Amino acid sequence: MRFRKPLAYGTGFHGGIAMARLLIAASGTGGHIFPALAVAEMLPHWEIHWLGTRERLDGRLVPKHYPFHWVAMGGWQGGWRERLLRLIQLLAVVWAVGRLLRRQRITVVFTTGGYIAAPAILAARLAGLPVLLHESNVVAGRVTRLLGGCCSGVAMAWNSTKLSRPPARTWCMGTPVRSDFYRPAPLPEWVPRGSGPLLVVMGGSQGARGLNHMVRQQAWPLLEAGCRLVHLCGRDDPEMGSLQHPAYGERQFTGEMAGLLQHGNLAISRAGAGAISELAASRCPAVLVPYPHASDQHQEANAAAVAALGAAVIVHETPDGEPLRRAIWRLLAPRLQMVAPAPDPLVAMAAAMGRLARHDAAADLAKILETLRRT
Repeated sequence: MRFRKPLAYGTGFHGGIAMARLLIAASGTGGHIFPALAVAEMLPHWEIHWLGTRERLDGRLVPKHYPFHWVAMGGWQGGWRERLLRLIQLLAVVWAVGRLLRRQRITVVFTTGGYIAAPAILAARLAGLPVLLHESNVVAGRVTRLLGGCCSGVAMAWNSTKLSRPPARTWCMGTPVRSDFYRPAPLPEWVPRGSGPLLVVMGGSQGARGLNHMVRQQAWPLLEAGCRLVHLCGRDDPEMGSLQHPAYGERQFTGEMAGLLQHGNLAISRAGAGAISELAASRCPAVLVPYPHASDQHQEANAAAVAALGAAVIVHETPDGEPLRRAIWRLLAPRLQMVAPAPDPLVAMAAAMGRLARHDAAADLAKILETLRRT
């Protein structure tokens, strides 16, 4: 376990005033990383350092923007031997993060949960530093449940989220979304052009093989009916390239999600909190397919909360994809002129998605961090 040498950073002063120094601990999936980036955007005069892991999305994305310190850290899966090794590893990482906090003179720590949050929270509290934790899922993650009470405060995306040991302060403010989702964005040049409904398939930053397979099973009739389909299939998808059609666009990943979702008529997506917050900011209706093996079934709970507001419908993953086929055709029937004139369900769903968005979440979290560093 070691830290990567940080990139160059500032002198620590802004306008003659000591600069605030923030350590962000966010790693793994886009659902942890992108909300943290949205908060960092709101703190242009802070010196920001990032704690992550080299092999995941943060290792590829964050070093372009902030000094990046990586640790070797994994989850708690496996038997008792593996868990014992993870515990020893955790203690070593806590010690190393403590050294980092002292060396970079960090004044406050912010984390979006996940396993990288545990050593950050423990090291910060041992050093007497304030810690803010953001929980974006309806069902609080394991680290939030275990260590939320150790934090200076926990900000939650949902009022219904339960904490087993609440900290002294909690806030409910939604999930931060990058600022480009709140500005008009063009449709990416590589997207198939045409007048038919645009479907955007997204399985999250890691992709989703089960979802990808279901979509490809049902794609051809939709494409032949006049739909356009953009498929973000993630890395290591064995079926990538197997479907060829002029109205079908396929990529592993894109940095132009704002433009895609703003122009999309319907999204087919996993039910991660990050994806849901971006759908809401873009007012894009969705068919949500919860990842069936998500810890504590948290994606199922996320999807249920969105569906209860009328912003999405839920479909469960099946080998043949038949439930997905029925849901898509039912929602698109008015747009494809397959039924007599009737209310378009996507209009009401888009309005409900818009009501779910919390435009000020990133700015509100930045204000809390400003307050915590002064305490």
